[in-house]
Amino acid sequence: MSSTPLPGVGVQYDLTTREHRHLSVIAHRDGTRSVNVYRTDDPDACLQSLHLTAGESAALIDALMPSHHSPNLLHTTELGLVAERIELSSASHWNGRTLGETRMRTETGVSIVAVLRRADAVPSPGPGFRLAGGDTLIVIGTHEGVDAAATILGRE
Repeated sequence: MSSTPLPGVGVQYDLTTREHRHLSVIAHRDGTRSVNVYRTDDPDACLQSLHLTAGESAALIDALMPSHHSPNLLHTTELGLVAERIELSSASHWNGRTLGETRMRTETGVSIVAVLRRADAVPSPGPGFRLAGGDTLIVIGTHEGVDAAATILGRE
């Protein structure tokens, strides 16, 4: 895979498949994506182009991920760390309680790096931060730690 900056547009990612098909994805600055498939007899001629909204792109990414990955998975590194979104239900035991009461880092080794609440994001929430049903917690840790965090946060 190669990438090419497109000033004022975004970034183009090019891939040649095992079957020698040329594909490109243009990641536009507005969050949309264009997926292009090129002709086999003329690799510079676009056979088909599909423009996706940011939401459609996210759905496609989820569909393309290996089945052993969670659709909430954000990123995996060679160090074995993952970042994942975990939603807190309105019936959660933790609804109205502080982040410190979860003892998340002590119990799982996972760090809660942000909380998304409606249209707002709270980066690096402290132990006194009060959780609410519907919050989405962004957690980082090992696969095992993230699984344990999801279990703890799923408690009703």
